[in-house]
Amino acid sequence: MKVNWQGVIPAITTKFNRDDTIDYTFFANHCRWLVDAGCIGLVPLGSLGEGATLSFEEKITLLKTALEAIGDRVPVIPGIASLSTTEAVRLAQAAEHIGCSGLMVLPPYVYSTDWREMKAHVDAVLRATSLPAMLYNNPLAYKTDFLPEQIAELAREHSNLQAVKESSADVRRIAAIRALIGERLELLVGVDDCLVEAVQAGAVGWIAGLVNAFPHESVALLQLAQQARLGQGDHAQLEALYNWFLPLLRLDTVPKFVQLIKLAQEMVGMGSAQVRGPRLELEGEELASARQIIEEALKHRPVLN
Repeated sequence: MKVNWQGVIPAITTKFNRDDTIDYTFFANHCRWLVDAGCIGLVPLGSLGEGATLSFEEKITLLKTALEAIGDRVPVIPGIASLSTTEAVRLAQAAEHIGCSGLMVLPPYVYSTDWREMKAHVDAVLRATSLPAMLYNNPLAYKTDFLPEQIAELAREHSNLQAVKESSADVRRIAAIRALIGERLELLVGVDDCLVEAVQAGAVGWIAGLVNAFPHESVALLQLAQQARLGQGDHAQLEALYNWFLPLLRLDTVPKFVQLIKLAQEMVGMGSAQVRGPRLELEGEELASARQIIEEALKHRPVLN
């Protein structure tokens, strides 16, 4: 299936049962719910999906579950991350074998070093399959920063590199990449609370987090932002929706973003706040503050056209 990068693509969460096993039935329903709301793809196994805590077998089962749940409606684009290059290559090849349509390629967990070593890791994953790929740049989380000139180098050397998930939170990176390679790569924003600014700078898609709880609002926000960039649409509606959404979107930008987004899912009745260790569920003042933000948003939830 051809991958369309120009829309909302959820970094989908992984729901756990009380015995710490994965709730695959819910996961399938969640996949369908997000696609029904207008999302154009799914990214399982990422940071928000607690990919670092999943076994290889659990990852493959999640991918198979997503593929069975949505069929050929939208592409499944798993996050490819591991401690070793060998395992990352193995996961990429397994994803291609079972029918995934693309890959989101991350630097290795834990080890971050110079461009020579990080490039070698990404090169190996990109060469491992023929699938279209998106590079994930998140220097805050992974301590590896793929600079615009390095991204341009990868784009020249790998025809299957089609997109970048830019999560440096510096929207100037979008213009910097465009200056080097023009329209060669599709650029997507990966930080929820700079979505509108990133689209204005030239981003065409959104690998989103709060979409797991608010898919309709997420799709509407991106569409309004895209229209505004073209000088079209209802700017007042965009401003109102973004202002309503921003307190929620900021939950995606802190270390406990997984706990916060899963709490939001629980509070809208589409998921559970349970996380897998080393994460723990929120409690005390931290929980009360988060609940207040989400409750306030739900109280004033906009009616979409």
